[in-house]
Amino acid sequence: MKAFTMPEFYVPHPARLNPHLERSRAHTMAWAKETGMLDAPKPGGGVVWTAEELDRMDYALMCAYTHPDCDGPALDLVTDWYVWVFFFDDHFLELFKHSRDFAGAQRHLDRLELFMGDDPPEPENPAEAGLKDLWERTVPHMSADWRERFVVSTHNLMVESMWELENIDRGRIANPIEYVQMRRRVGGAPWSANLVEFAAGAEVPGHLAATRPLRVLSDTFSDAVHLRNDLFSYQREVAEEGENSNAVLVLETFLGVTTQEAAERVNDLLTSRLQQFETTALTEVPALLAERAAPPHEQAAVALYVKGLQDWQSGGHEWHMRSSRYMNEGMVSGKIQKPHGLGTATLRIGAEKRARQHSHVPFERVGPQPVPEFHLPYPLRMSPHLDAARRHSAGWAREMGFLDGVVWDERRFTGIDLAHCAALINADGAPEEVFLTTDWLTWGTYGDDYYPVAFGATRDLAGARALNTRLKAIMGEHAPEPVEPMERGLADLWRRTAAGLSERARAGFRAAVEDMIDSWVWELDNEAAGRIPDPVDYIEMRRRTFGSDLTASLARLSAAEVVDDAIYQSRVMRELETAAQDYACFTNDLFSYQKEIEFEGELHNMVLVVENFLDVDRATARAIVADLMNERMRQFEHIRANGLPAMLALIGDPEVSRVLERHAALLQDWMAGIMEWHRRCARYTEPELQRLRAESFAPPPRLVLLPSGLGTSAVRPLPRR
Repeated sequence: MKAFTMPEFYVPHPARLNPHLERSRAHTMAWAKETGMLDAPKPGGGVVWTAEELDRMDYALMCAYTHPDCDGPALDLVTDWYVWVFFFDDHFLELFKHSRDFAGAQRHLDRLELFMGDDPPEPENPAEAGLKDLWERTVPHMSADWRERFVVSTHNLMVESMWELENIDRGRIANPIEYVQMRRRVGGAPWSANLVEFAAGAEVPGHLAATRPLRVLSDTFSDAVHLRNDLFSYQREVAEEGENSNAVLVLETFLGVTTQEAAERVNDLLTSRLQQFETTALTEVPALLAERAAPPHEQAAVALYVKGLQDWQSGGHEWHMRSSRYMNEGMVSGKIQKPHGLGTATLRIGAEKRARQHSHVPFERVGPQPVPEFHLPYPLRMSPHLDAARRHSAGWAREMGFLDGVVWDERRFTGIDLAHCAALINADGAPEEVFLTTDWLTWGTYGDDYYPVAFGATRDLAGARALNTRLKAIMGEHAPEPVEPMERGLADLWRRTAAGLSERARAGFRAAVEDMIDSWVWELDNEAAGRIPDPVDYIEMRRRTFGSDLTASLARLSAAEVVDDAIYQSRVMRELETAAQDYACFTNDLFSYQKEIEFEGELHNMVLVVENFLDVDRATARAIVADLMNERMRQFEHIRANGLPAMLALIGDPEVSRVLERHAALLQDWMAGIMEWHRRCARYTEPELQRLRAESFAPPPRLVLLPSGLGTSAVRPLPRR
């Protein structure tokens, strides 16, 4: 019995078939036999794959659909890569997931990594033999930059299988945010995006690969691939194999809905991610290429890459409707279906989703909103330097020119009480550190309030980008003379904070500040388009607009000589940080809902994003956001108590342990301090909002998360909004 009826899919582009299909079918069957994949035994008897099973799964057909334009040898190699990755997944399931053999799984993964190096050992199993052969056949064709990115994505899809194994062992189903993040690492679609570069002969230039537009293309591509796969594979993975890493199951559990309703919601998210891909490809990518003055050959490479990702989506969908691996009975009538055009269902689905995203009417009267119950297990702590910080911050804000009565005046600044916020989250700092924390917070708050006033109402996006260019120059080697408050404030803070950092740390610090100010322009772009953000894009960008990604980056930089970047990019540390970040971001969104929706006409609030995406009322959306907060806190607690100690034991370095334990403790203080500041601050109350409106002030400023340490001392998380 099928678990649910498949929803209508948004497939805006026709699938096309590579003419070298039969060649690759024959080649890859021979290759699988040669590497031993068709003789790999199961622990309980039998083999992982038979030749008949491999033939029915038809990975050559998948690659012929997903890479319709490459030549025969390239299609052969790409198909072999996919045979290997699916074999790896099924082989790992049989050897380690069913038996919960954690130690054996880790040894298996550790050895596999050796086959992407310069001196691999002799293979001992088909997974190793396949990876060794593929690596040697692929890397000579690609640059060192691509190889580095491909190693990371291959590492992630192998190593993060341990996350799935641990969840199965605990009987734990991930929360939705964690699931999307981790599915990118373990699901392999970023790895597929790397192979698109190879198959299309369109390697993304290294200086563009890490930019927001290219990152969003990869992320939206990955999410759509995984969400589609989860819909088709739910029957096999959940009902038959006992897996619990599936988006349908995740939403079914978190939202408390039927399997059918959860499948419809997963499809809604799939559609949203595809449309985010389209928006990015059509608007942000051309702007990036123009801004960077990319030469014609780089523009052509990026265009071919975008087309390759687009082909993969349509081709992947076509293959899912045919492969014996998935729940697809009745979805197609024959073995090969002719390419189809834009159907009426796709047009309708796409139009409905886009219309809802642009349907919000700003400044709706919503009234004061009740605050839900929060799970917060960490105590409050307060700096003894609060009063001194209040006196210092008032003088500094006045000196920088923030209190000129246009955006802020003395009364408004005093009422916000940013020193109180800094003292809550930097309880152990020396006086100078608390002062610097407060000044960063003041600069960020003023800036986040200034941008909508100066550029939002007039839709002056060019003016906002011009200011960002000057602010970035302030942090450069040949800084211009600051001429207005934002520039004066940053020049002073940059001098006081960056002076003690190494060259490498200073570059990272600058990049973190740039990411935050660029995220303010992202908000202005959405406001100008009247577009409520896609939920995944909102959460990930919210960490930047809130300043939390900046703080995490700065904390890593301050310990750069002790802790390698790779440790901070590990699953344990990334999930620990983002769980804390989301808890803080959603705290603000719940407290500031009336201020932002009714008084500011904002589109950037998680409650509104949930209302829009799930088409529910604000009370339901508010409860869902509170549930997300609480789930992220429970995830933080679990990692803090289990994942972090286990990782530190493996590292075995007392100094690394000290730094990371301190970092985790600071995150605890941060979350508790942010919650307390929101509870005590008058800025979110209706009387204060009405007073500001009556006095013709701009909307109340948000808060920003910024550093508190001097030089190379630990940088502490701060709140925003």
